Amino acid sequence: MHVSGTRRRGPLVLTGLAAVLLATSTGLTASAKPQRADPLQQQVDAIHDTGAVGAFAEVTSPHTRDSARAGTAERGTGRPMPHNGRLRIGSATKTFTATVVLQLVGEGRMSLEDTVEQWLPGVVRGSGNDGGRITVRQLLQHTSGIPEVKPEIAALNGADGYRAERFRTYTPEELVGSAMRHPPNFPPGTDWSYSNTNYILAAMIIHEVTGRSWAQEVNARIIRPLGLRDTSTPGTFPSIRGPHAHGYAAFSTDTSIDVTTLNPSMAVGSGSIISTTHDLNRFYAALLGGRLLAPAQLDEMTTTKPAPELGVRYGLGLGEIPLSCGGSYFGHLGELLGYHTWGGVTRDGTRTAVVYVTSDGGQDTQQAMSTLVDRQLCRTRS
Repeated sequence: MHVSGTRRRGPLVLTGLAAVLLATSTGLTASAKPQRADPLQQQVDAIHDTGAVGAFAEVTSPHTRDSARAGTAERGTGRPMPHNGRLRIGSATKTFTATVVLQLVGEGRMSLEDTVEQWLPGVVRGSGNDGGRITVRQLLQHTSGIPEVKPEIAALNGADGYRAERFRTYTPEELVGSAMRHPPNFPPGTDWSYSNTNYILAAMIIHEVTGRSWAQEVNARIIRPLGLRDTSTPGTFPSIRGPHAHGYAAFSTDTSIDVTTLNPSMAVGSGSIISTTHDLNRFYAALLGGRLLAPAQLDEMTTTKPAPELGVRYGLGLGEIPLSCGGSYFGHLGELLGYHTWGGVTRDGTRTAVVYVTSDGGQDTQQAMSTLVDRQLCRTRS
């Protein structure tokens, strides 16, 4: 079922990404159909056509805000995707965490060259891991070599595990301890490898530097100042408050299940935030527009290096992705059980695009999502 979109006027699991972006940059995309009257709606329809239960996108520029939707909010019903519905933004959370760390750096309260051991003595230790050799910069850049904790979390790795442990509460210390049972991927600073453990550690460091929790700092420094009324740090709360579509995950099987309910404590700092397309667009515009970071810290965030796993470049909590029309944009993929989001912003912060789906995103779905963001950010600004 396709639901027509509306137009209003007003004010990183990352498998297959390299192939997706190559297809986008060469024009081999899911939206290579004749353009209809509303290209945004056509692109959202293309995403839905890849098998997503529901899809929603919003694009903003200084004087316009456009949105489109397709599919249903709950499988087996005729309910349309909610306008400005809330979703689990997954790894897009990392940009919020990196922003808080860089604000603290700008305030002189810590340095990107501080070691993990300085702030978290004895936490990164064992199996060859050594927090005394890993800097805060390497955490944010995914160049630490610290092993990934996700395989240790049963609720994220199978339907039985999800049913058994979807309400389980994890502490950051417990999560890092689980990761420390494995050897590092490489010596710190010698390679690049995506690891959620890096950002759990960053959240712990924020707590040590400020004396307040990661959630308190994100709320005080980003969510409240920007008026992101539909964005929250849910802690251990397992439901999504307010209007939202259901999320579905297949766990690499042929049958997907409803995974909307989840205690997101396993993703503190790395993937637990709940938000909307509108709030994410406002966040990205404020960030690249210089409203959250001083120029020196924004420059640190947007100075990127190759991320071979992704086929793009990566800075500090922010990816740099080529545009088919030339140049690049900044953004971050997000995924947490049944919600996949892709968002981006032009370098000057004047145009943003965020899209999400409410079921597992295979390569075709990811390709169609990347196509939408690329095409919308390449449009003439209005």
